[in-house]
Amino acid sequence: MDIHITGPGTGQMYQTFLSDGSVTINIGGIRPWGAEKTEKAYSSYLEQHMTSGTPYIKGLYYPINERPKGIKKDEIVKLIRQASQLILEGFSLPVNPRDNLAPDGQLFVEMCEKDKEFCSSVTTRTTDRDFTCLEFWIEDFVHEYRQWQLGGFVDNGRNLSCAFNRSLLHELRKKYGIKQNKSDQ
Repeated sequence: MDIHITGPGTGQMYQTFLSDGSVTINIGGIRPWGAEKTEKAYSSYLEQHMTSGTPYIKGLYYPINERPKGIKKDEIVKLIRQASQLILEGFSLPVNPRDNLAPDGQLFVEMCEKDKEFCSSVTTRTTDRDFTCLEFWIEDFVHEYRQWQLGGFVDNGRNLSCAFNRSLLHELRKKYGIKQNKSDQ
């Protein structure tokens, strides 16, 4: 039985070496860095694109609204049991890439499908486009952190802000059951 348990970062790179029909469990981390046990904390799975791009495994994630409260043994045991059941019963291969994303990753994909202008602004590099809107983690966008918060943020005297359809984001956050963190907005 191949179950890979990891958090954000380099450990996620190993999942591509798992055998067909394996399961990876992403425990997640906390962003913003240093916000543990504060109202500003939110779940961060970072390289979930690695799981999405590995169609011969199934990805599971620590519950997105529970992770900011810390890692609970009962949740880990539940995820391991779920992974074991998936392996024993088998699952269809290839796994749909979207099904291997955490809720915030699925939200981002749907945001791109529904708002092509936004999608282009965060995925297409051009000389006239501010790099700030290309260099980010999905969870920062979903929780409207830094350049995504209302009014942006100031870095070295320069206001950095990225435009997007805020009402669509709020609608999708509700659809995917993602609670909004308390930001500096």
